[in-house]
Amino acid sequence: MIKKIILAGISALTLSACAVPDKVAKPVEAPVSQAQQEEAQKQAFATPEVTRLKRKVAIARFSNETRYGKTFLRDGENDPLGKQATDMLSSRLVESGKFLVFERPDIEKIKKEQEYTQASNLIGVDTLIVGSVTEFGRKTVGKSGFLSSTKKQVARAKVEIRLVDSKTGHIFFSANGAGEASNEANSVAGFGNRSEYDATLNDKAIAAAVSSVMNEIVRKLDERPWRTDILKREGSTVFISGGQSQGLSIGDTLDIMKAGDTIRSAQSGFDIELPAQKIGSLKILSFFGTDETNEGSVTQITSGTMENSSVSEYFIAEGAN
Repeated sequence: MIKKIILAGISALTLSACAVPDKVAKPVEAPVSQAQQEEAQKQAFATPEVTRLKRKVAIARFSNETRYGKTFLRDGENDPLGKQATDMLSSRLVESGKFLVFERPDIEKIKKEQEYTQASNLIGVDTLIVGSVTEFGRKTVGKSGFLSSTKKQVARAKVEIRLVDSKTGHIFFSANGAGEASNEANSVAGFGNRSEYDATLNDKAIAAAVSSVMNEIVRKLDERPWRTDILKREGSTVFISGGQSQGLSIGDTLDIMKAGDTIRSAQSGFDIELPAQKIGSLKILSFFGTDETNEGSVTQITSGTMENSSVSEYFIAEGAN
């Protein structure tokens, strides 16, 4: 009788060991999930109550500096990893509501941006964003026991992003971000979850890397003073570039600034612009244009005077409303 009880107990233990675990493994992102990063960014973007005018930025296509995804069948233009990073960064900037984002997929660094401003129908921008995926890799780790095993897939990415003044070519800010994503599966005695190759981990790791550096980029871009050009002046009526897409409203007051002289520094070799001088104010009366690439504003001078000189000597800056 005792022998039968012992055999029954052993059988029960064996069956329980072969049972599929109730808990289903879920993908895990480390160290901070993409959802948490995106929520933190939304809160950071929504915090300021002061209305700021949108800056114009352009994203050059990211380069893939890693060996991942590069084969002799792909040329420099067929770079899915770099294009992924570009698209994700562009989406984050647009979602922030602080910028007008344009793309320069075939730009040849800063000189091309200067050519666009002077001799092309592509809109000029204040800042050019360039970057690269500097690290990317995947690994699979696991543990095996007498009857159970665990398999974990991990993807990790690192991006480097630089902000460049499109007028001078000077890199005024650089930052890097890293992200990681993982997926874990468990099995007992051959039963349970199978951990197949998860291609979405690549996307999640890159997204986490871009998200980790977004707050720094937005803050630095937002620190740059907003300014726009004068298109034409007819007496006290002044036509300026920019309109509703940049956050301007009818009745807004802007400052008329006279640019300072530009002097080349013998020490650094850079052209240094002396401080601009406020010479008056103007008020927005109406808008014209069809979209963000050709919109403008009709304004009226409310204080100060503009000398009978070229409008290129002046620019418009954000004023107190």
